[in-house]
Amino acid sequence: MTDQPTDDLGAKPGAGDTVTPDDDRFAAFRNDRFLRYWLARFLAAFAIQIVVVSVGWQVYDLTRDPWDLGLIGLCQFLPALLLVLVTGAVADRYSRRWIMGTTTFIEAFSVVGLMILTWEGVGSPAPIFAVLVVIGIARAFFGPASQSLVVNLVTRDELANAIAWNSSSWQIASITGPVAGGLLYGLSPLGAYGTGAVMLFVATGLILSIRAPAQRFENEPPSLQTIVAGFRFIWHEKVVLGAISLDLFAVLLGGAVALMPVYARDVLDVGPWGLGLLRAAPGVGAVLVALWLAAHPIKNNAGAIMFAFVAAFGAFTVVFGLSTAPWLSIVALALMGASDMISVYVRETLMQLWTPDEVRGRVNAVNMVFIGASNELGEFRAGAMASIIGAVPAVVLGGCATVGVAGLWAYLFPDLRKAKRLAARE
Repeated sequence: MTDQPTDDLGAKPGAGDTVTPDDDRFAAFRNDRFLRYWLARFLAAFAIQIVVVSVGWQVYDLTRDPWDLGLIGLCQFLPALLLVLVTGAVADRYSRRWIMGTTTFIEAFSVVGLMILTWEGVGSPAPIFAVLVVIGIARAFFGPASQSLVVNLVTRDELANAIAWNSSSWQIASITGPVAGGLLYGLSPLGAYGTGAVMLFVATGLILSIRAPAQRFENEPPSLQTIVAGFRFIWHEKVVLGAISLDLFAVLLGGAVALMPVYARDVLDVGPWGLGLLRAAPGVGAVLVALWLAAHPIKNNAGAIMFAFVAAFGAFTVVFGLSTAPWLSIVALALMGASDMISVYVRETLMQLWTPDEVRGRVNAVNMVFIGASNELGEFRAGAMASIIGAVPAVVLGGCATVGVAGLWAYLFPDLRKAKRLAARE
């Protein structure tokens, strides 16, 4: 853990690193450290997608209760929320590379635990939820470290390209992972979990094989002031606050991922294979946009574009909620993913460029809680609402609320709305 400090906005060029033009779509991949990092994140995300799809189908088969689908998301989110003051501080004080390697190793053994439970014929979702909590704890530490590490691996000229590809790693995995998860679970639940465990072990090896990156460490003695530095920075930087909170409320209200098993089984009648396609569809749209952004970064009216596509995300959520045709549902989900990718790209670029490296872990820890709230807690919200008013009304009302949030936030955060370029803070 002897990583050395570097420039706040990216690593200095070194052996094997190449400074490339902004219009080079694969600029970041010419950096060997980023390539290994990206592959590791992709494999880890792919594995988690397989596991989440398998767990969702397994739990719903056990209980047939949408409430339990919501609990799956809650088990993954609560650790990040409860540990937010710890995970970011750890990422700022210790090697982010070693944190990533350790947590993926823990996740791999946790998935092996799910294999054992399945082999023994688990009859209750409680043990599954317990394993998911362990995975949630590992990912609570993984998130801030991985989000912060990317800036330490690339040069300033590679950063925008790296962020686009970094966002796409999860999206690409979300295309293939759910399909693979549905197929593998349909063939053999043990095969699904086994594949996920192997991928996580390989990801661990790739992370630890990265040459030690540069990193600025927090050197002040631990105190309440240093622990809450991430919250303090976000509160004072209104552009960052607006971008992060927009994503929180938009996806918290509009998320419908937790209800995919309900739609696959009860609304669209498409089975496990169809569930995989539904889960993959948002990733298809997102990855197509990410590929375009890698070569054509947003250069003007970034804030207005972000708000427009958050509203579009809500509108397409309504279309999905009302659809009873599998093809229309898949198209709507793909357009949801494409719209969300624009928001992710603008938000992540702004946050990474505006945040000093020595506090980046704590800021990203807060961000990961917001992301977790918008995703996992959003799944809990969807499952709870569906158990009360039904799946279709829960999704439709959530989509309408997302459109309203986009308009309200555009009014509350005028500096974010007026942001022209994705650039570092002056």
